[in-house]
Amino acid sequence: MEGARYAWLLSGLLIAIGSSIGSAQAPDPSRTAPESAFLGRWDLTLHAPDHEYPSWLELRREGSAIKAQFVGRWGNARPLPKVEVSNGDLKFVSPKEEEDSKQDLNFQGRLEGNELSGTVNGPDGREWKWTGVKAPALEPSHTPRWGKPVQLFNGIDLSGWKASGPGPSWTVRDGDLVSPGHGPELISERPFGDFKLHVEFKCDKDSNSGVYLRGRYEVQVETDSQAEPPSHHTGGVYGFLAPSPELPRTPDHWQTFDITLVGRRLTVVQNGTTVINNQEIPGITGGALNSDEGAAGPIYLQGSEKGHVSYRKIVLTPAE
Repeated sequence: MEGARYAWLLSGLLIAIGSSIGSAQAPDPSRTAPESAFLGRWDLTLHAPDHEYPSWLELRREGSAIKAQFVGRWGNARPLPKVEVSNGDLKFVSPKEEEDSKQDLNFQGRLEGNELSGTVNGPDGREWKWTGVKAPALEPSHTPRWGKPVQLFNGIDLSGWKASGPGPSWTVRDGDLVSPGHGPELISERPFGDFKLHVEFKCDKDSNSGVYLRGRYEVQVETDSQAEPPSHHTGGVYGFLAPSPELPRTPDHWQTFDITLVGRRLTVVQNGTTVINNQEIPGITGGALNSDEGAAGPIYLQGSEKGHVSYRKIVLTPAE
């Protein structure tokens, strides 16, 4: 009787140990996120050892495959050649040609709760970490009431603005604000949420700049991108929205933008012609200051591209 009882206890102990070992080795199905949880738009941050880079990812199902669109540390939104969701793991590849890297960047991560996190082989040869949260819808709850207009540039000096770093300085010439060409960006000290913006600009021949809304969405200003996609042309949102109709390039002539941004909805009126009409901006563009799309952000003028672009009469009317 004692032998039978001992055998029964030993059998139970072995079963418990086996169950414990099995649970340690196999993922808990209840903790594995379904594929559907990965679909949608994600605001990413790449954590390099000495810097953080904003990024953006959209995952969608097309037929039997998952497709991805990605914005890296710079450049425009682009489709990715490889993306995979399996057993709660996400893997995707950003080609080396887009990353100024000697090898492709291989991202891998998992969904824990509402956040993505993972690692990537950085272009510097070191392992980087990355994190992501679902991008907010930014659907307005009401029609905005407009406040008092704010003059962002006084025509005299750079009061109310700061440079993104060292390099050739922005200058004020005869009341105009002039980009340095291959210099720092110029960022307003004050952040804004929804707003209407009036700005006048003049491009030298073969020049390039841009007006970043909330520091994240670039409305292109250029006279050098004829051979690039339409969304890279003046009035477009870089990599996402093309101006239509597209107006002729006019170097050395003053032009106007009247821009309205409410949530993700953008209207751009160029020289009195609506070229983007209440369209949705899907995500941040290359060169964004951060990927926190739910927060207010500054106006910033791009100074890192080539040539010289002048700005004047920069007036913003915020929503109350």
